[in-house]
Amino acid sequence: MKSYCMVGTGSRAIMFRDAFMESFRETAQILAICDRNPGRLELLAEDLRAVNPDLKCYEADGFDQMLKVHQPDAVIVCTMDSTHDEYVCRALEFGCDVITEKPMTIDEKRCQRIVDTVQRTGRSVRVTFNYRYSPVRSQVKELLMEGIIGRVLSVEFQYLLDTNHGADYYRRWHRNKDNSGGLLVHKATHHFDLVNWWIGSEPKTVYANGDRVFYTEEQAKRCGLQDHSDRCLDCPVKDRCNFYLDIASMADVKARYLDNEKYDGYYRDRCVFSPEIDIEDTMNVVVQYNSGTFMSYSLNSFSPWEGYQIAFNGTKGRLEHSCRETSYINGDGSVQGAFQPNSTTIRIYPHFKTPYQVKVREGVGGHGGGDEVMLNDIFGQAPADPLLRSADYVQGAYSILTGIAANHSIARGEVIQVADLVTGLGNAGYPQNRAMDDTIPFVAETQRV
Repeated sequence: MKSYCMVGTGSRAIMFRDAFMESFRETAQILAICDRNPGRLELLAEDLRAVNPDLKCYEADGFDQMLKVHQPDAVIVCTMDSTHDEYVCRALEFGCDVITEKPMTIDEKRCQRIVDTVQRTGRSVRVTFNYRYSPVRSQVKELLMEGIIGRVLSVEFQYLLDTNHGADYYRRWHRNKDNSGGLLVHKATHHFDLVNWWIGSEPKTVYANGDRVFYTEEQAKRCGLQDHSDRCLDCPVKDRCNFYLDIASMADVKARYLDNEKYDGYYRDRCVFSPEIDIEDTMNVVVQYNSGTFMSYSLNSFSPWEGYQIAFNGTKGRLEHSCRETSYINGDGSVQGAFQPNSTTIRIYPHFKTPYQVKVREGVGGHGGGDEVMLNDIFGQAPADPLLRSADYVQGAYSILTGIAANHSIARGEVIQVADLVTGLGNAGYPQNRAMDDTIPFVAETQRV
């Protein structure tokens, strides 16, 4: 049985809490947890003591002491994005492996620090990209590995966040780039990682545009909400605001956040039209990869529906994949996507042949069915994986470097060379598609409908 300590006890920790308490209680033991908020710390400890009555709690300044006392095999990092590098590097230097929530960090300086520390200590960092493990997204990778459309030459990727899920990024700490790196890092790390992994290549150059055009004071005035306050709880116009979040009526959110504001002053229900927001809500990015593949990507966070549409154009045809998700705010404060099989499709358009649709694999659970599969890969005894879905620090770095480069491009109006941002990464080791290497003995299981 491996032992773990965890830092960060907000909504991101819930998936790991459930893993320790349910599916993996025989193979993984949580020894101690750490957080800056003593209220949330104790709330999570109450649950985890069901599997470890001796669980210890440490406040933020006790992180090093926690590692010294318990000497865990690995540390799980679930804190605010901007603090990931601090806890990752301290754990590595102590001699622990690390499992970190995405994004690995938010800018190139912090990323370089992690890269240098991993290489100096020889320990490992794993980034939890649960989207890779979703059955339908793994299926897309299998089809590309089979070479069903040949070598991928270009990618068209449109991601839409609806006014439920998307708006939530403007209520929380994510609303400021100093905390999250903006949506091009915090959210799009999932998307850029998928594309890197799907096409088997690293980003080379990035050009981007973006702005905040919807979640603004002007939009509040257009909606007749100009008299709004800084948060939903005491807002005088909450009865007529479509973005009102009633955290006092959500038992778990109230217990985790509202009841613990007194410790750190963190408000979970800030106004989505606040002038303090400094992240973009609509973005467009053009990427060239080392393989020569080009991608056009867009992210919109105020759409009426949620999901994505992606197309891969190859030497032998085109693969189109679309996915619609129903997002909602969980009682623990996290946002999950409910898989909608009738709205999720894969279509193949071969050159000079009849197009056809592929039967989509369905997933159950968080992130399109990816959470449980990924957790088994981390804490259980996972079988050999030809898709190589486990992501290390190098792949974690390349997933954020597209977004980091995009942030620089928006600020400077220039094409950014990814290699100029962080040194020492090298090849990411993504599984290659058959069209790039005909020696790969891989055949995807597909079914036409």
